[in-house]
Amino acid sequence: MSLADKIRALPDFPKPGILFRDITTLLKDGPAFKQSIDDLALMCADLEFDLIVAPEARGFIIGTPLAYSLGKGFVPVRKSGKLPGPTRRASYSLEYGEDHLEIHEDAIEPGSRVLVVDDLLATGGTIRSAVDLVEGLGGQVVGVLFLIELLELHGRDVLNGYPVHSLIKY
Repeated sequence: MSLADKIRALPDFPKPGILFRDITTLLKDGPAFKQSIDDLALMCADLEFDLIVAPEARGFIIGTPLAYSLGKGFVPVRKSGKLPGPTRRASYSLEYGEDHLEIHEDAIEPGSRVLVVDDLLATGGTIRSAVDLVEGLGGQVVGVLFLIELLELHGRDVLNGYPVHSLIKY
């Protein structure tokens, strides 16, 4: 089964000129969703890590079942104001401004080995913020893993020095 064939391409969303890769068509197909998580688990089988960290919201969709499959802990990275305890914050650029991600201050023990996971690597700003949050708490990022990578946007460039793995490349 080609997982890439299960992902819908929506032109001009969210604005003209953007081709949006919609994973909801893959997610609703039980065997395809299972295969994607199983394939991602195989991609990181040789990595030694303690936790999976993923940003909301679609990162949760990929990171949580992957953590479950591998018997690892899961740490959510959320938009500002969504976590109840003391947090650390990182900013990232959007096309028209800036946004912020937060992680609980006690989410990562110093020295923990962490795999950062998201659904999509585009320009890399969101995932770079998640990496910075992990390292700011003393965690060691052993790699970053994506369901999809949009090669033409060169998101790997902002992740230079980290092993980057992606299942589907466009």
